[in-house]
Amino acid sequence: MSEHTFTDANFVSEVEQEKTLPVLVDFWAAWCGPCRVQGPIVEELAKQYAGKAKIGKLDVDQNSATAQKYGILSIPTLLMFQKGQVVWQGIGLQTKESIEAKLQEVAG
Repeated sequence: MSEHTFTDANFVSEVEQEKTLPVLVDFWAAWCGPCRVQGPIVEELAKQYAGKAKIGKLDVDQNSATAQKYGILSIPTLLMFQKGQVVWQGIGLQTKESIEAKLQEVAG
């Protein structure tokens, strides 16, 4: 699978210090209904953009420090990073088309 699992422990090295590829992070939780709809979309995009973008998920229940750091108050929330900076935020369920448009803009 092309999808990454982000955690409090690896977030700095995997996301904030990534200098080459844009990174899309899906902040989610197992109990969240819309997150279960968002998940397969993110997984599909991870396969589609393998090598062009780093795409993965962060479980907010197990990694609350990172969620708090980025002010994640509702899920699903998607954050796209480029060179360690947030360049896009999508709060709530996002369509594949809207995420893909932003990935195209950032990742090409």
